Amino acid sequence: MTDLRVRSASAADLAALVRLRDEAARWMLARGITGQWLPGELNEEHFRRVMAHGEVWLAELGGRIAGAWELWWEDEDAWGPQPPVAGYVHRLMVDRDVAAPGTGRLLLDAAEERVAAVGRSCVRLDCLAGNTQLNAYYRHAGYRVVGGKEGKPQPSGTPKSFTLMEKELRRKAG
Repeated sequence: MTDLRVRSASAADLAALVRLRDEAARWMLARGITGQWLPGELNEEHFRRVMAHGEVWLAELGGRIAGAWELWWEDEDAWGPQPPVAGYVHRLMVDRDVAAPGTGRLLLDAAEERVAAVGRSCVRLDCLAGNTQLNAYYRHAGYRVVGGKEGKPQPSGTPKSFTLMEKELRRKAG
């Protein structure tokens, strides 16, 4: 995994981001994980908007995209108005044909490092309340449940309920 390279996404990556998101949605559906993501739900314009107001990151392995995530600096739809102490991770996705097991955790680590690098003290995310596997994944990664959000707006137009999770970042000595 030492060959994993992380970089900021650009407009040239928009089609690849849509493909990656759609493939992740199909993977979930094939495993009976419904209600989370649907293929075709997001388009290039979605990622372009995120790039304009936040960040989109890619991980590459051997010149191929292994995964991506969005990093927002506010998320009022889920968290309401908040002081600027957190980064908000969204759409953590892995290409299972390229990435080895454990890559998702490496991407989450990279997101946490980015949030710490800009001086924020915690990372927040929200998980579909009914996705017990994903909620357990994030708890295992050190996130704690801090609340819930009923009726959060979604790209599909149908509001959903989410578990709100947070991880305090440890300051490195030095």
